[in-house]
Amino acid sequence: MRIAIFTDVYLEIPGGIPSSIKAQKSALETLGHQVTIFCPGWTRSLDPTINVVPTHPLFRPNRVPLAKRPQKILHFIEQEYPNFNTHFDLIHVHYEASCSIAGVKLAKKYHLKLFQTMHGREDIAINANLPSPMKYFVAFALNFLHRTSLSNLQAKSFLKLSPSPSPKSTHSLATIQRDNFLIKNSVCQNMWEIMVRQANQADLVISPTQHFAKNLKHYGVRPNIHVISNGIDDQQLQKYTFKPLPFHHKSSLRIIWSSRLSKEKRILPFLEAVSKSKNLHRIKLTIIGEGNQTQEAKNFASKHFSAKQITFLGLIPHEQIFKYMQKQHLSVINSYGFDTQGMTILEAVACGLPVLYADPAMDEVVPQNGGLRAKDDSIAAMTAQIDYIFEHPEIIQQMSQTIASSRHLVLESTQIKRLLQLYQL
Repeated sequence: MRIAIFTDVYLEIPGGIPSSIKAQKSALETLGHQVTIFCPGWTRSLDPTINVVPTHPLFRPNRVPLAKRPQKILHFIEQEYPNFNTHFDLIHVHYEASCSIAGVKLAKKYHLKLFQTMHGREDIAINANLPSPMKYFVAFALNFLHRTSLSNLQAKSFLKLSPSPSPKSTHSLATIQRDNFLIKNSVCQNMWEIMVRQANQADLVISPTQHFAKNLKHYGVRPNIHVISNGIDDQQLQKYTFKPLPFHHKSSLRIIWSSRLSKEKRILPFLEAVSKSKNLHRIKLTIIGEGNQTQEAKNFASKHFSAKQITFLGLIPHEQIFKYMQKQHLSVINSYGFDTQGMTILEAVACGLPVLYADPAMDEVVPQNGGLRAKDDSIAAMTAQIDYIFEHPEIIQQMSQTIASSRHLVLESTQIKRLLQLYQL
């Protein structure tokens, strides 16, 4: 099969979405399929299977590549691929911004089957990271641009979220009631309108988890939603051997953080939770990632941890994450209500590493008895779980054994079989 993947987050952007797309691409190519990526980037890629679409040279929010308007992208692509449908059999879209919109438009124009994977909760990211009133303006502007870009397709797909709350009412195909389930302000409203509008263009929608699929359906996504987990690239794991790291009453507890250092990921509450542990002197932290709270995290660490207790590695090549996970007892993900699945969890499971987490929605992702969840999103609750491990050191080995038996479930080679079945429907 010849598959065109459109995404606005790929090159030069660390995170769950790019790594999941790379794993998907690798698994498909291993099976003999042709995969071409269309995405923004600063320079032309040396990889012939990656097409860098027109990108804003100066406007770089959060220092990431930003694609130009969908029409410019369409013009660029059709110059390189005239009669687009003679080059590709289907289009798979992984985001909701300009490049992804161009993928939607090409699918409609050339009558190609369109798949849409819904990954994220940008409403939470914007609410957490942008100040008022800027966040309201940004969300409104993004929704306006998205609606305008798909205006010629709205007869089929446009959904408008109603501002009138009615929790008990049933949703029609045309209207979604604002019910305070997830839509708590106009930022959420605007961003969910984008997600629903985009998903409703697709022939088939993919969600990485059941709970996110339910949320999408709740707010009016009409195409069939299939749950297919993201996966970890098998080839990256083949370089490493994973053995549980022993933990006992005299050991230091080695915890790894591998995620953005940002408000929505809750890096500062996690560091504070660790600092309040009765066993702080026996904890060693490895922090991988960067974000808008990197400096704040380092400042906090300098006041509450010794230099030997915490290491900030910054951004590292994705495959090196597994090298560092080999030397840990525990992986942590402290987000709450943000992650739809959490590639950090999948990476930990692939390494046989127990997971410390806060969000009850992640119960679906963490293998049963393979991790510890804080009872709520408070700092005290996370501290309590950390101290519980010191009181019951045997639990590390028990969770590691459970995790090890689930490794195969998070491999992309396992998930790709289900995706191919959908492609071939």
